[in-house]
Amino acid sequence: MVHLLVKEFNSFLNSLIAYVVMGVFLIGVGLLTWVFPETSVLDYGFADLDSLFSFGPYVLMFLAPAITMRSFAEEKRTGTLELLVTKPLTDWNIVLGKFLASFLLIVFALIPTLVYYYSVSSLGNPVGNIDSAGVAGSYIGLVLLGCVFCAVGIFVSSFSPNQIVSFILSAFLCYILFYGFSSLAGLWADYAFEVQQAGLLFHYESLSKGLIDSRNVIYFLSVIFLLLLSTKLILGSRRW
Repeated sequence: MVHLLVKEFNSFLNSLIAYVVMGVFLIGVGLLTWVFPETSVLDYGFADLDSLFSFGPYVLMFLAPAITMRSFAEEKRTGTLELLVTKPLTDWNIVLGKFLASFLLIVFALIPTLVYYYSVSSLGNPVGNIDSAGVAGSYIGLVLLGCVFCAVGIFVSSFSPNQIVSFILSAFLCYILFYGFSSLAGLWADYAFEVQQAGLLFHYESLSKGLIDSRNVIYFLSVIFLLLLSTKLILGSRRW
């Protein structure tokens, strides 16, 4: 699996799309955090990164599908999937290798945003006047969201006919999982809280408060496992 992970990660770095999507992500988040008047930290007047963590998930919804859309769709198009499954790799090895490679790229895209934390902390009055616990929880939430979105992209790519279809379906499914349940909660007022708990947004916002509740982490890990298990079952269906 490690060899597949390294191969996939290197293929991302050797392709232009990786640098394009990472560049778009950093530029988009940077503009939202520092430039646009409605969301700029400088205009807001408070030492926090709410704009980053509020809009970051929506940017990730497009970043993760752009990275993962070629995972299996490209293998099918070029006919290399059959070659891959003949190697001494289990289906789990293949799924986890591709998933971890795309997830590592998400982490690489998030690391430069730590400069924003340092900058806002330095601009605080007094210096360091920032909710570090909330920032840490929000970063953990973003990383877990990136995991889920990568798992969604890998899952959709396993059955989609081409990369464009994979990207569109993945982005749509990511949006539904993140925001769809909160929208549905308004339709069922009597069960609004229960419906909200089924969505990613509820658990992401809980982590953003700085309190790392194991229930929220378990929820994210469960969604990731179910998506990867579904991908493994689809990949294994070739033997049926």
